[in-house]
Amino acid sequence: MTRSSRLAAVALGAAASLVLTAAPAGAAAPRFTPGAPGAGDPYFPDMGNGGYDARHYDVALAYDPATKGITARTRIDARATQHLSRFNLDFLGPLKVASVQVDGRAARYARTGAQELEITPRHGLRAGSRFTVSVAYSGVPKNVDDPALGVSGWIATPDGAVMVNQPIGAATVYPVNDTPLDKATYTFRLTAPKGLTTLANGDPVGSVTRGGTTTSVWAMRQPMASELSMLAIGRYDVLKTRARGRLNLTATDRALGISPQLARDFNARTADVQGFLARHFGPYPFSSTGGVVVKAGVGYALETQGRPVYDLGRRPGTIPSATLVAHELAHQWYGDSVTPKRWADIWLNEGFASYAEWMLTERDTGRTVQQSFDAVYATPADDDLWVPRTADPGRDNIFHPTVYDRGAMTVHVLRKTIGEKAFARLIREFPAAYRNRNVSTAEFIAFAERVSGQRLRSLFDAWVYSSGKPSL
Repeated sequence: MTRSSRLAAVALGAAASLVLTAAPAGAAAPRFTPGAPGAGDPYFPDMGNGGYDARHYDVALAYDPATKGITARTRIDARATQHLSRFNLDFLGPLKVASVQVDGRAARYARTGAQELEITPRHGLRAGSRFTVSVAYSGVPKNVDDPALGVSGWIATPDGAVMVNQPIGAATVYPVNDTPLDKATYTFRLTAPKGLTTLANGDPVGSVTRGGTTTSVWAMRQPMASELSMLAIGRYDVLKTRARGRLNLTATDRALGISPQLARDFNARTADVQGFLARHFGPYPFSSTGGVVVKAGVGYALETQGRPVYDLGRRPGTIPSATLVAHELAHQWYGDSVTPKRWADIWLNEGFASYAEWMLTERDTGRTVQQSFDAVYATPADDDLWVPRTADPGRDNIFHPTVYDRGAMTVHVLRKTIGEKAFARLIREFPAAYRNRNVSTAEFIAFAERVSGQRLRSLFDAWVYSSGKPSL
């Protein structure tokens, strides 16, 4: 994620009773217990849930310009990871639930806590069993506006809406296991009046117009963390070309006054930068690429999977710079395909994405990566840049400059330490080894040590685990 300030511009119901399912004759009855109402991340203890693994989301959503609201149904295919008596989904804000079904049968539900939709099926769900959850709901979504983290979730625009979710916005639009640890594939079915464009992650599957509305279908076939899902509804100009054999779909909000030539330049820039990064990081990890330029007022760009969102509302008539495109596309390898296990490890996303900016700058301007490093390292030792620990900056500092700039400096110090050949192997083999998975800082360090044959703990102790300006 790139935020303009880098310090990024955040019901009640009765608990359902335990449900038991009869065991086969002669077998001990399993003990069914509720799934945890959180995924265990200390930065966001309410996010995510335990007891099941979401496998696929099918989000059918109809937008009504008259009310600025939505009518939606989300179906989730999941697998129980314990004997479940009940389980939770994250669902935040004023949207009203009309019904909940588990495996096609009505289930009890309650809104509890800060963001919990607590669901009790008619029968307990055995560990390892597959099940489906269908939630019907409607209303006008309300985004999350956190003083430290900025605005995320459903962002209303004059002619529609944009959904950008990092870190906690997905649950404002659809019920979800809202933790990066539970990636899933997605289908979006977006309906809006004719004349409005609907966009989402993944590949366009098709569209159907009936009466005065059009429904478009999008498929993200690679596992995706919920914070990387996106949609856009409004008046957009859309371009479709090919980039290294993949669909390159870019869209620009007409409200920004972007000329047709600049729109074509944005599409071409996306293809060029993707090709440049692929030469360093390995094959692009998703089936389509592109980007969406929006007027949303959030003041940042976001690496939404396969199709980053760039809010240029403060710079109408322009397109994203090459370095901004490099940052968000680098995330497709570092952050999207390979996703941190904990929010404390977000430097693995932002450090490599910021380093990609330095790499592209070297190609395009001749300013070397070393010169970019030196310019940032010249920051005085008493500057706030050196205060947070890069690999554990604290909940309110996950978008702090240290995560970006010190993260990029860490990558460069690693490069200088292990040498060009080992570094080239590392940045290519790491995203391949952990593709579609989650990773920790410790696992990255261990991988770097295996590739380089060097012990690197002291380097990382100084650069990501300690506060203060490291010496060279």
